[in-house]
Amino acid sequence: MPTLDRQGDVFVLDIGDGENRFHPDWIASVGSALDEVEKAEGARALVTAATGKFFSNGLDLDWLFANGDRAGEYVASVQALFARMLTLPLVTVAALQGHTFAAGAMLSLAHDFRVMRGDRGFWCLPEAEINIPFTAGMSALIQARLAPQTAHEAMVTARRYGGHDALAAGIVDRAVDEDAVRGTALALAGAHAAKAGPTVGTIKSRMYGPVLDALREKDIPLV
Repeated sequence: MPTLDRQGDVFVLDIGDGENRFHPDWIASVGSALDEVEKAEGARALVTAATGKFFSNGLDLDWLFANGDRAGEYVASVQALFARMLTLPLVTVAALQGHTFAAGAMLSLAHDFRVMRGDRGFWCLPEAEINIPFTAGMSALIQARLAPQTAHEAMVTARRYGGHDALAAGIVDRAVDEDAVRGTALALAGAHAAKAGPTVGTIKSRMYGPVLDALREKDIPLV
């Protein structure tokens, strides 16, 4: 399960060492960690990281298929997490040390910056291959955070981007060696820790107003 640590002015949210799928309990745990980050005072920033082969493999499809009657509620909770991360009143950096797929990739896009391992691991939106369409909110998030040509290719072709390809496409901001991913993310986040506060939250909320409206929609068509 996710854990929260602090290194100086930077909170480090480690989302796990497995596939880190979005089980309801996992979502709740991440939410509790973000509560603590938001309640803190003074200079602060956030790095979201993971341990092992995966950053996140996205939705917990096993749970979703076993709880089909709660699908709408579940997707709404995922989108609420994206909206919250997108508008946190501090600078956020995703440290992508491993595979970052589907909702995991969307979570990375909800951060201000992304640092990815350059030599191994993929960033991918596989929905076209697994026949799960993007919701309107997910589409809005992806299109707001990526250049139009990159968003189109990533969404329509399910291309798997390695770290250097992701950097060239503007998906990530740094592509570094494996042992430098977390340290680079910490340095990037720490450089902006003094900016934390309501002004940053307001800037983000106004910048992404239409995206937030779509992500916070309660009646979500799933097909």
